[in-house]
Amino acid sequence: MPSKSVISEIFSSFSNLKQDRSRYVSLITVLILALAGLVILLGENLVGIPFLKPMMGVLVFGAAISLVLLGNKKDEWNSTSTQAENNPVAAVSNDERPIAHAVDGPEQLNNGTLSYTDKSTGLGNKQRFQEKFKTIAAKYHGVPEGFETGFAVGIVNLDGMKPINDLFGFSGGDHLIKQCSMRLRAAIEDAGFVFRHDGDEFSFILPNASTPEKVIKAGKLLQDVLLAPFDIDGSSVRLSGSFGFAIYPDGGETIDKITASIETALYHSKQKGRGRFTIYSSEVEKTVRENAILEQALRRAIADNVIAPHYQPIISLQDGSLLGFEALARWIDPELGFVSPAKFIPLAEERGIIAPLTEVLLMQAARTAADWPDDLFLSFNLSSTQLVDPTTAEAILETIRRAGLPANRLEIEVTETAMMSDPETAAQIIEELHDAGVRISMDDFGTGQSSLGRLRELKLDKVKIDRAFIMAIGEDKPAEHIVRAILEMCAGLNLTVVAEGIEEVFQAESLKHFGCHAGQGYLFGKPQNATKTMGYIQEFRRMSKSDRELKIA
Repeated sequence: MPSKSVISEIFSSFSNLKQDRSRYVSLITVLILALAGLVILLGENLVGIPFLKPMMGVLVFGAAISLVLLGNKKDEWNSTSTQAENNPVAAVSNDERPIAHAVDGPEQLNNGTLSYTDKSTGLGNKQRFQEKFKTIAAKYHGVPEGFETGFAVGIVNLDGMKPINDLFGFSGGDHLIKQCSMRLRAAIEDAGFVFRHDGDEFSFILPNASTPEKVIKAGKLLQDVLLAPFDIDGSSVRLSGSFGFAIYPDGGETIDKITASIETALYHSKQKGRGRFTIYSSEVEKTVRENAILEQALRRAIADNVIAPHYQPIISLQDGSLLGFEALARWIDPELGFVSPAKFIPLAEERGIIAPLTEVLLMQAARTAADWPDDLFLSFNLSSTQLVDPTTAEAILETIRRAGLPANRLEIEVTETAMMSDPETAAQIIEELHDAGVRISMDDFGTGQSSLGRLRELKLDKVKIDRAFIMAIGEDKPAEHIVRAILEMCAGLNLTVVAEGIEEVFQAESLKHFGCHAGQGYLFGKPQNATKTMGYIQEFRRMSKSDRELKIA
């Protein structure tokens, strides 16, 4: 008959039973084996069958083995419990697991679940994201000092959804959103949670990403899964995602503060361009705040017509004559002081106010140039955002018409990189302007992404060599070879070449020797306002030819 100690151990284990299925199974097995042994023992005593006694021994031995295994399992449970105590969210309970599979339809969800679920993707929605954050954050309250107390929260905005919706309709956009949700969910797996945050945005909670290094590793994976091509109705589509992350509790201890932090980080990412990644910090917040102040000042400056063009001369390197001027935007704010164009022009592009800024500047510059001698041209820069707007050419031609500047005295500068955003639309804009008599110049040549084939196909009149190559003349032989190669290539394409950033006489001499047509830089003059520019023209016209040639030797 089983000893009292064995039976006591069985019932003692049963009394300590927790809500775990594997423990149920193990304990029930022990009970069955022990009871079976008891029945056999009683059977032997009642009917006296000898072979039942060894069978009972086997069963009791089996029960003992099960108890040993159960004890080992108990040690594992205790170990898991210890890990959970070290990191409150390391072990996530079943009701906190990420949604592993999209539901087939709303009929599979009860009313409570449905209110937390995005119907299109089957992911948790923004409300579910907020509740999940509160649940995980609550686990950290009262955690002893020295234990891990951080986890990451993030958001991604899909770049380029508007043209996809325009091309494939909203049904195509929804299909793409579903594909993104499946990729992001598969990438995160059991390491965190993904939610449909809003429209073309997804949010994340990564319980085990407590350091910037871990966040970067997880974020890189999420970035990569969005870069592979998507399929919409048999067409291959590509997009990217801009990410913003924050780490609890530094990024905020409440849902409102952490949401503000990830949105600030996202905002910073999108300022730097598509497909970028930012982790929130006080420095990031400071930058975003400064840009917000700058944006408001920029809007006021455009409305009040405060930003004005200054003009830098472009000189012939062959005979020293004055050919024209490039208009460069200059802004001096009453409170901010001088604001660099490298700062406010990209900001205007990002905020969608580059078009009114361009219109204001071009109108001022065209009116000024209309008063110059007829043989001088005005060179004006277009931004990348304007080269994707099919109405740009019409707007430019209307502006110079109102200003009284003939189209053949206007030169539009575009960059290689800007051309690549939408090559077809950019080519159409260039063709319309070129056909109207406006000359087109490729600015910063040698630093962008376009191919020589594209250079041949576009209706260009001029190429401007980037100042980085000019500054290296006399010090960097490879740079000189590049300049020579560009000049030879442009000669074969019948393109005029202007060298930017000339500051020394020897640079002008070398470029003249290489066969460069024209130059621009501080050697010939700094950008000046309209009044001083007119004075420069008058003084230049009074100079003798020999004096002009002294600057280019």
